[in-house]
Amino acid sequence: MMTDPIADMLTRIRNALMARHRQVLVPSSKMKVAIARILKQEGFIRHFDVSKQGAQPMLRIILKYDDNGAPVLRGLKRMSKPGRRIYANRQGVPRVQSGLGVAILSTSRGVMTDRQARQLGVGGEVICYIW
Repeated sequence: MMTDPIADMLTRIRNALMARHRQVLVPSSKMKVAIARILKQEGFIRHFDVSKQGAQPMLRIILKYDDNGAPVLRGLKRMSKPGRRIYANRQGVPRVQSGLGVAILSTSRGVMTDRQARQLGVGGEVICYIW
């Protein structure tokens, strides 16, 4: 049994980037697909899709590298964990790397970036930081 599937997803992505893999497979869930959608929107990954072969659907993430072969995604950090949840109200939505990074939040209006949460004036659980 896995206690933190989102941390597992972020670790798999981090390890695949260090090994210079082209893609990474992760067991799929609605939350993981929402995180992958944000990574795609923000330009950190090339593409993602869900394959329903087998008992467990798998989320396939195509990683993105620059012209020199360095990963576009520099860092991932899990913030809210099952043992210690971290919440931010609408005034306390965090900025990552002085606005160069992205905080992903789970709000009452769905999973969104810190910028979207500030625009809508909502807070929520801080899932992770990405830069």
